[in-house]
Order: sequence, then C-alpha cells, then structure tokens
Amino acid sequence: MTALPSPQQLRYLVALAEHGHFGRAASACAVTQSTLSAGILALERQLDAALLERTGGKRPVFTPLGRDLVGRARSVLSALTAFVEAVETARDPLTGPLRLGTIPTIGPFLLPRLMPRLRQSFPRLRLFLREDLTERLVEGLEGGRLDLLLLALPCDCGDVETMTIAEDPFSVALPTAHPLAAREEVTPGALAGERVMLLEDGHCLRDHALSACGLPGTATSQEFAATSLHTLVQMVGGGLGITLLPRLAVAGGVTAGAEVAVRPLTGTFGRRIGLAWRARSPRAEEFRALAPSIAAALSER
Repeated sequence: MTALPSPQQLRYLVALAEHGHFGRAASACAVTQSTLSAGILALERQLDAALLERTGGKRPVFTPLGRDLVGRARSVLSALTAFVEAVETARDPLTGPLRLGTIPTIGPFLLPRLMPRLRQSFPRLRLFLREDLTERLVEGLEGGRLDLLLLALPCDCGDVETMTIAEDPFSVALPTAHPLAAREEVTPGALAGERVMLLEDGHCLRDHALSACGLPGTATSQEFAATSLHTLVQMVGGGLGITLLPRLAVAGGVTAGAEVAVRPLTGTFGRRIGLAWRARSPRAEEFRALAPSIAAALSER
C-alpha cells in the first residue's frame, strides 16, 4: 500500500508556498524552521520527487511538480476540514468557533453593529475575525484557515458558494466647494473630466468603483491612491479630487470631521455585500442562518 502524506506535511507545503519564506511558514505552522524543513524533505523522499529547487537562495523555489502539488494539497486540506466540520455541525449548529474573514471596506463599518446582534442571537458562537484583502482571504478560505467570508460581490473567489445579503450603492464624495456639491445627486455623466481617486490595487472596491466611473473622459488618478477609505476621504477634503464611497461606509461615519460633501450617485452603481464559503461545505445551512442578523445590522442607520 502506498504511504500517504500526513496532513501536517501538506500544511507545511502550503504554508511555504503562501509565505515564501521558511521562517515565516514555520511560525504560521507553530513549529521550528528545522521541523518544517525536515517535514518537507521527508515528503519529497516519501514521494520520491523533488518539490523544491535546492539553489541555495533565501526564498524557496518550487519545481513545476511542487507548484502543482501545492494546489492539490489545498484541496486535500479543505476536504479534511469539511470532514471535521460535518461532525461539529451535526453535534450543535452555530456553536463553538467560527473563523470569519472580512475586507477593510466592510469590517470597520459593519462589525460594530453586527457583533452585538450575533452575541444575542447565537450566544454560544465564538467568532474569530480576520481583516484582509479579498485575495488573501480567499486563500485562507481555500486553505481551511477561515470558515466564512463577508465581502463585496462580485469577486473572483474560486470554487466557493456565495450568498448576496444586501445592495450597497455608491455615493460621490466631493470637496465642499466643488460645483457638483450644489446638486442633490450626481449623475454618472457628471463625472466625466473629473479626477477620481481610488484605493490602491488589491482592494476590490477599486474594481467596483472603476466599473461605475469608467466613462469616456473620466480620469482616475494614477498619482494618488489610498490604503483606506478614511485616508481617501481626507484626500478629497484636501481638494485632490473626488471619490466614490459605498453607502455602508458613509452610514458608518467615514466622512465624520472631513470637509467633504456626499451626494448620491444616480443609477444602479455599487456593490453587493454577501457571504462566501467553500463549495459543498457541510456548514452551508449554518452560514445561511447568519444572513438575517447581517441584513438587520446593514439596515441600521
């Protein structure tokens, strides 16, 4: 009978691919660097195949086979996680730990309203939170380090199931002296010729905003980009340009204290807020059961 790799060996392999550094991968796995290196070497000997190029460089370089097996290892670990989840779900739904990932343009504005509701509705649920960019959250979901994502749709999330909870339309944030600030609402055509500032690459809100303001004559600023909505608002208040803000952030007070005017953007431009979990997860019904609490928190003003 062929000897199968252990889950721990597969975790070492995936962690090394994700962190690109032996020391950081070892820390993520809560082992020493020598233990992780020995585990991967043992895996190579067991498979009788080279997964890493032994070049002597500081960063690990995967062979083509090694890169392929990293993806397969993620799938195996995901299946093992689902195996354990099935038992936990059958025992007692919506109790115990739930590892929730959310993006920076949702978490700070929704979680203060959502957490009290979840504690009241599901008192035995222990929620562990991680805030990060969509791409890294999806990697965490695929690798079994996260159970559920609260994010903006649509997104390139891979093999996941998604559930839309609410629409989150865009508003236009302008310097208070801007001519468009005199209007009650702003049409998409009025953005033509304006300098529209956005978040840095990697933020999904940037892509959603680009689809809304991608009109002929609209100049998205390449000189200035922000890492947070709060910074973006301050840049608008400083007269550097205008931007688009989701309603959730505006309701959450992102413009408080800034010299900006906020006007609705007419039309159906915006994003959808929803949940994502691993496809065929045995906890899918649990995750759907959280949707009413999230919808109620989103509807608060």
